[in-house]
Amino acid sequence: MTPADLSLTVLRAVRRAVGDGVLAVREVPPRVVVERPRAGGCGDWATNAALQLAGPAALPPRQVAEVLRERLLDAPGIERVDITGPGFLNLTLRPGTRAEAGRLLVRRVREEGRRYGYGDALGRLPEHEVRFLVPDGADLRLRALTRAVVALLRSQGAPARATGGQASGGQATSAQATSDQAPAGQVTGAQVTGARATGDQATGGRAARRLRAVPPHYDVAAALGPDARQWALLRPAAHDRVLDAAPLLRLTEADNPLFTVQYAHARSRALLRNAADLGFTGAYEEEVDAPELLAALADHPAVLLAAARRHAPDRLARHLEATADAFLGFQHTVLPRGDEKPSAAHRSRLALAEAAGTVLAGGLSLLGVSAPDHL
Repeated sequence: MTPADLSLTVLRAVRRAVGDGVLAVREVPPRVVVERPRAGGCGDWATNAALQLAGPAALPPRQVAEVLRERLLDAPGIERVDITGPGFLNLTLRPGTRAEAGRLLVRRVREEGRRYGYGDALGRLPEHEVRFLVPDGADLRLRALTRAVVALLRSQGAPARATGGQASGGQATSAQATSDQAPAGQVTGAQVTGARATGDQATGGRAARRLRAVPPHYDVAAALGPDARQWALLRPAAHDRVLDAAPLLRLTEADNPLFTVQYAHARSRALLRNAADLGFTGAYEEEVDAPELLAALADHPAVLLAAARRHAPDRLARHLEATADAFLGFQHTVLPRGDEKPSAAHRSRLALAEAAGTVLAGGLSLLGVSAPDHL
């Protein structure tokens, strides 16, 4: 059962409560968010649906949570429902459901490839449609940030094309920003959704907005290569200073998170090559005991959407670091050891390793960073 499946399950519980006359809300929300439990939570997944409905229903959130809990306990695949905090619903799946969820997750990642996590949520929201202006002379970080935001927004269905320069009377021109080469599959400019930028200017009937970021405090282009430069500019939040160069020049996992992410991707591809030499390929046939890695992969679509909505590529970068750490802690279990023969367990772990590498490569691509197969 995927987060999307659980979201539909919660919505069905809401509709049942409304139909039973227990929740008096005029409209059922089109979607509810299902995510990993936060601090103080429990179970496999959590939702704030009760808090979302409390206002329209004119009821305390915990009372709404109790109403929904009664209707979720008999849902297929759900073993337990707990209420925590002000009214969060924490869902624990049945063991067999968790195994099936892992199988469906890995299959989806392998089928969708680097586009796993892409969607159309922002393309359906016309109020998000604005353009970003990249002024002539914009610093390296502003250009990199705008391109990354554009790529994230495009991944969530928003049309994208950024304008550069200024015409007379403060009008943005239609020239595309071309200061740096965009990564494959990414366009340098964007008609962008979800803008929380400043500096609005009229542009062809739409608002042209400008992102803001703390300028680099050193010559990043001179100090770092293309990948390290992108990471230095995008890994910190826009209101923080860019990363210092020295750690990004050290090719060690302890000091350089970018190296960790790229190394994890390279290791995933090395495992595929090694398995081929041993005569087997990946196939998720049985449950794999890798909860942190499975959780990171399942969270990837929500991370992409949140990063796009908030114009925050740093969120994606942090998620890739967490995914890489989870994978590197898991990778040693993938291949047979000694005289051990490849089994269903090995094939399942290999499929999960392949999926992890795919997510890392897709995320790096959105940030304009390469994902080498060899390091």
